This record gives sequence, C-alpha cells and structure tokens, in this order.
Amino acid sequence: MSRAGQPAEASDLIDVDELIAAYYDRKPDASVPEQRVAFGTSGHRGSSLSTSFNEDHILATTQAIVDYRRAQGLTGPLFLGRDTHGLSRPAERTAIEVLVANHVDVRVDSRDSWVPTPALSHAILTYNRDLAADSPDRADGIVVTPSHNPPRDGGFKYNPPHGGPADTDATGWIASRANELIAAGLEGVSRARYADIVVDTLGRYDFREAYVADLATIIDLDAIRTSGIRVGADPLGGASVDYWALIAEKYGLDLTVVNPDVDPTWRFMTLDWDEKIRMDPSSPNAMAALVARRDEYDLLTGNDADADRHGIVTPDAGLMNPNHYLAVAIDYLFSHRPGWPADAAVGKTLVSSMIIDRVTESLGRRLLEVPVGFKWFVPGLLDGSVAFGGEESAGASFLRTDGSVWTTDKDGIILCLLAAEILAVTGKTPSQRYAELEEQFGASAYQRVDAPATPEQKATLAKLSPDAVEATDLAGEPITAKLSHAPGNGAAIGGLKVQTEHAWFAARPSGTEDVYKLYAESLRGPEHLAQVQEEARAVVSAALGG
Repeated sequence: MSRAGQPAEASDLIDVDELIAAYYDRKPDASVPEQRVAFGTSGHRGSSLSTSFNEDHILATTQAIVDYRRAQGLTGPLFLGRDTHGLSRPAERTAIEVLVANHVDVRVDSRDSWVPTPALSHAILTYNRDLAADSPDRADGIVVTPSHNPPRDGGFKYNPPHGGPADTDATGWIASRANELIAAGLEGVSRARYADIVVDTLGRYDFREAYVADLATIIDLDAIRTSGIRVGADPLGGASVDYWALIAEKYGLDLTVVNPDVDPTWRFMTLDWDEKIRMDPSSPNAMAALVARRDEYDLLTGNDADADRHGIVTPDAGLMNPNHYLAVAIDYLFSHRPGWPADAAVGKTLVSSMIIDRVTESLGRRLLEVPVGFKWFVPGLLDGSVAFGGEESAGASFLRTDGSVWTTDKDGIILCLLAAEILAVTGKTPSQRYAELEEQFGASAYQRVDAPATPEQKATLAKLSPDAVEATDLAGEPITAKLSHAPGNGAAIGGLKVQTEHAWFAARPSGTEDVYKLYAESLRGPEHLAQVQEEARAVVSAALGG
C-alpha cells in the first residue's frame, strides 16, 4: 500500500551529517557523466551522496561563473543567496571562497539567512534599474537551491544581469568550463579560506526588507487587509518563512505562518507520489497536511524551498491544479490592472492548459506560447511586452501595477498574495472563479505521465520532425497542428506537440531519467483524455520506430 500523502517516518529522513560529510569527502570524476556539472532548466542539481553535488562541483562552477563574467565584461556586484536545503549552506560558503579570491564584489544576506529566488531576482533588477543595458557595472547573482527537490539534493543556479534564469548560451559555457576545471584537478580555481575571510570583505544586502517593502507596487495589499480574510501561509520549511512573517506585520494582514519550522530533514512533510519527501506545493500528496486544514482559513498557500513555486488551497476545492489557478490569475489580472500595456501578451509554456488559450482569446490578448523553461519569458517581462508568464508546474511572475518589471524569475510569493487579492476584491475563491471559467470554456481533463524510453529513443524524440507523425486524427478529431517548435517564438521544444480543436498531447524526454514525459489534455472529459493518451503513446512509439 502506498504511503503517498502520509507523514514522513524516521526511515524517510536523511542523515544531515552524512550528507555534509559527503559534500567535502567525495570527489567527482569528470569522465563519469552522472558526476559532471550539468545545467538543466534551473541550474546544476545533484546530491553529495551520489557524487553529483560536492565541493569540487561548486568550486569549479563558481570559478566558471567568474570566468564567464570576465568574458562578458561584467564588473558589478554579485548577489548570493541560499535556501534551506542541508547542502545549501556548505555550497554558499564554498562559492564565497572562490568569489572573494577572484575579487568579486559579493553581496550576501545581511541577516545571514535564507533568500528566496524571487528576492534575488528582485535585488538584481533593482540594482540594474538605472544602468544601461550594456553597462559593465550591472549586477548578477547566484542562488543556491535545488528548488522543490528532496532533502538530499543541492542546487546551484546562475542569474545574469537580466535577473532571470540563464539561457543555454551561458549555462552551456559555464558547465563546459566547470567540467574542464574538475578534469584538471581544479587547477585554475582561485580560492580563499572561509575562516580567513574578514567579515567586512562581504557586502551586505537586506533581501527581505527590500522585497517586502516593494510588494505594494504589485499587489493590492490594502484590499486584502480591509477585507479581513484569514490567510494561512505554509513555507513548507523553505526560504519564505521569515518573509511571510514580515508581510503580515508590515501590511497588517490577518495572515498566519501555519508552519514556521525549518529543518533540513523536512520531517514534518507528507510523502509525495513516489513516497519521497519533496517540497512541491502543486502536489496533493506533498500538500496533504495543509489541505487537511482548509476549513480553518479563507485561503491557504504553500511555497517550495526557494519560493519560486506556489500552491493554492481553498475551502471549497482543496489544492487547485496549477493550470486552473494560472487561468484564473490571467483572467483576473488583465481585468484589474489598467496600468498594464494594452498590447502586452500572455505567456504560457506549451504544456500548459488550453483553458489559458481560451481565457486569453476572450480578453482580446495575444498568446505567447513558448517551450518549457521560464527563461523564455525573461525578455518580455523586462520590456513589458509580456505582462504575465506562467508554467504548468506552478511557477509564474507578472508585471507591477504600473506595467514595469517586478521579477524575471518565478515568484511563488506574489502568486499566493494574488490569490488573496482575488478573494478580497471579487468575494470568490480562485477555485470558485475557475468553475465559472470551465462553464464558459469547457471542463479540462489534464495529466502528465512518464513512459519508458531508452537514451537513444530520448535523443530521437528531442529531435523529432512533425513529418515523423503520420497520423491525421487524434481521439476522433482531425489533427490541427504538429509542432516541434513553439509557435510563440519559434524555439525548438525538444520534443513534439500534437493538437486538435479540443485536445492535445506533448512528449518530451526527461533530462534525468530513462523516460519521456507525456502531457495531455482534453476539454471533453476524462474518458476522452484516456483515449488521447492511448493514441499519443502509439504515435510516439511509431515515430521512435517502436
């Protein structure tokens, strides 16, 4: 019997001392693919216990970032933050050793505490606001986080001066250089001993105060306060814990941090679908304890470890599907932000719900459909041509009320506060509003499942041409589009998407496992979705030569 959704037990917890010891003791072999530095959509991730996130990785990657900055002519400060994972503090210290030795102006948290990803993006953009786009004085940043990953994991992400996730031209260069340094026994890495670094050497920045003080420029906090709605915020043991406390205090909100505990074992979590501890606020299993309290508050929210994802729990519906909430957020924002540019687009990843397409069309707005990865929204958020960018995995950000940029990375905190604003202003929970949208546009049945695939099949899938799909119908409907490139920006999707009038599926290879991810949706109900999935597997199998 599955223990998904059940409280973690002692046997599920990591040994933090063992994890940190392995970080220093184990040395990666650059000739072993699993032990190399590899940047996914959100930086390099791994575990010290599998020799994929160790001191040598961080020494080499930080030096590679320094070298990249020099190649780009950047001389401004570098903002550095960490989340609450057990490996984050050791990795932050390692990074400081390399940055200081290379005479980089490092800005760390003035409270020596945790920094959410959106607060780091906000800091970079705030610093760069009045600088020219090519100024060498611009700031950039590193956030040490594996996001919602299990407690055994570590992560290391670089945000260039645009404040968002680095694009592949940067991450590819950095990863290649880091692996060269590891293979060379770290020759070329400059390093100072942490114990010898004088405190005054590091610049200090109050990420929390700067971020929280600015929230009134993007959220109607007065409406939330005067409505008197009761909000419960669960940081899920992550970096947002002290931010929520200050938000409640500063703006006089009836907001309770329902779980203020921070523990690198995450012993207070309920297990995810695979019986692992994972701080995913979009997972009904990981959020089970919070969902059980839904009748105690008018609204409950959750964030992952670095607060770039959001989860919305309402008394009437429990945990909202991320796609459903994105549709509601878009519907509300474009109706309640008169200061936004009249021609600003709605951004979505191509594996997000068709309901978003319908909502966008009803608003008379342009839809920008891009591949998976928040980096695709960065240019539009920066120049205001995209007012909202969202991913189906519960990550999004949007513009300030005056139409200027807020963050160019995902911000789970503002999406949670927006849910409170929606309830305060409309008197309806986001789930109640979504039910109205489904009445208008059709009921969405949506699911993502994984299917086995060999490394060779994954490589083939990533490069498939639409011509490889010979089928003309899908689940009883004519196929209207076969896509290997996103319609919004022409970028390769690293897989395949097939659409009909009322349904679609997309198949993408996993970057970490021998599976491919099959996303599918139907506006004709669960039975039609099952038919779409069955035929999608056959289409993909045929295209892969199966």
